[in-house]
Amino acid sequence: MKIILHIGAHRTGTTSFQSYMRRHAQALAADGIGFWGPVRTRKGLFTGIQPTPGLGRQAACRARGRILLQLDKAQKRGLHTLVVSDENIMGSSWKNLRTQRLYPDVGERLSRYVMAFDNRIDVISMSVRALDHFWMSTASYGVHRGHDVPTGDQFARIAENPRTWQDVVADVSCAAPQALIKVLPFERFAGRADRALAVAAEYDAPVDADPRWKNRSPSSNDLRACLIDRGSDPSAVPAGEGRWAPFNSGQGAALREAYADDMHWLIAGANGLASLTEDRDHKRAGHTLPFGSWNRGYSNDITERRLAQPG
Repeated sequence: MKIILHIGAHRTGTTSFQSYMRRHAQALAADGIGFWGPVRTRKGLFTGIQPTPGLGRQAACRARGRILLQLDKAQKRGLHTLVVSDENIMGSSWKNLRTQRLYPDVGERLSRYVMAFDNRIDVISMSVRALDHFWMSTASYGVHRGHDVPTGDQFARIAENPRTWQDVVADVSCAAPQALIKVLPFERFAGRADRALAVAAEYDAPVDADPRWKNRSPSSNDLRACLIDRGSDPSAVPAGEGRWAPFNSGQGAALREAYADDMHWLIAGANGLASLTEDRDHKRAGHTLPFGSWNRGYSNDITERRLAQPG
């Protein structure tokens, strides 16, 4: 049974993708494709994979046993492909903000999932997004969920931090060297959960006739209203109908330049670590304007992929 691990990142349409998979579960199952989403993974199935206070050393072994048992049951039901989607596999979006770094421990975390799945993961599907929009969306969603408004100094450190998607992809590849890593640009796949499944599973996925964009970023006015409701100072977020833009022009330019470098690196083959996946049926712009025509520049052959180097 082919196992596809869909790991996010956060704020790249993961909830919308999971909604699509649930709504089409019956049709997918008829085609031999199963789905595990957060409704299942966060209700005990993955408990113990990551070190947790109060759980002993045997918790990871028990988690591995549960997963292998469920994989066996899925295969016996006739499934030939299983899609497992949970963006928290990569870590916490709020930890990103707290450390001002992009998924600083994704490699260590993912390696534990690889072990829990008995090294049976065939494909890792992950999405990337323009860094300025990713961080803006992350901050907006976090504040709306009750977290403090990040300070100007925190946003400055985010813009100055050298860690980008290249480092995240390298860490993912190092943690799962036998898996084929497919990178999907958010700008190309926003609102196209059916296409995301099609390229991840190499499958003629059911067309999503009723696409649903879940967990969209709140507007600046929504954030101000939220801060007022909980007794916080609303002036931390300027008034306005559009999205909150906490970066100044220089910081935004630095983040956009870093993302352009990421795209060039992926187009050039990502040093053999991953494949950039393009939605050739894309008909409209996503929430972030696309950078233009992106071509996949490297073979899918994983036999010559190299492990990521530290740094």
